[in-house]
Amino acid sequence: MTIERRPRHILVTGASRGIGRATAERLVASGDTVTVLARSQDGAEQVRAELGAAVVVAADVTDASALEEALGTAAKRSDPIHVLVNNAGGAETALVSRLDVDQLRRMMALNVEPVLNAIRSVLPAMKEHGFGRIVTIASTAGLKGYPYVGAYCAAKHAVVGLTRALAQELAPTGVTVNAVCPGYTDTDLVSGSLDRLEQKTGRARADLLAEFTGANPLVRLIRPDEVADCVRWLAGAGASSITGQAIAVVGGEL
Repeated sequence: MTIERRPRHILVTGASRGIGRATAERLVASGDTVTVLARSQDGAEQVRAELGAAVVVAADVTDASALEEALGTAAKRSDPIHVLVNNAGGAETALVSRLDVDQLRRMMALNVEPVLNAIRSVLPAMKEHGFGRIVTIASTAGLKGYPYVGAYCAAKHAVVGLTRALAQELAPTGVTVNAVCPGYTDTDLVSGSLDRLEQKTGRARADLLAEFTGANPLVRLIRPDEVADCVRWLAGAGASSITGQAIAVVGGEL
């Protein structure tokens, strides 16, 4: 049985909620061996109990040493990691006119550095076996600009750039590298952003949500399972010629 065929060892970061959880659920259902990585051990264990994930590890992804240790532990408890899904991330809001370097650095530390560190940890084994899938959950904020989230946009643009550069380097090795770029998705990340904007601007939540969804021709938030299905496809054998792409899951907005 080749690595491209089931089962494979897939690790999903930030898998305790939102897109990460939906992705882990889809991949477990497909018969893959899934490792759930979450910030807390309790959160990871809860996902394993509810979804049937094979392995759980806990780490703060912004701690490079802890992340590397967690990835190493996952590989030891199962097989080398064949598919890495970089999902962990987050956003902060601020007008660009009020944006400071500290916030920009926090967004890079949360959304970009862990992606690079995780890739560097799993890449040697992928190259050795001549197979690998690296899928990073970026955002349409990596493809266009949005108000109030300038530092987040900068970080997600950096992730897309890293994806495209690495795909060029790895194309001959059998390792593909892609980004999935959801629009506003029905997760607690978007809910938190709405909370903060509501507090800062005093505007009604319904009006803010209407702005979030207004540019989407579907006129609704994207569902986490819709993003997860795209990740599942990119992780599969049928996407072996797809690399260096930033695929927008946004209902036609772009």
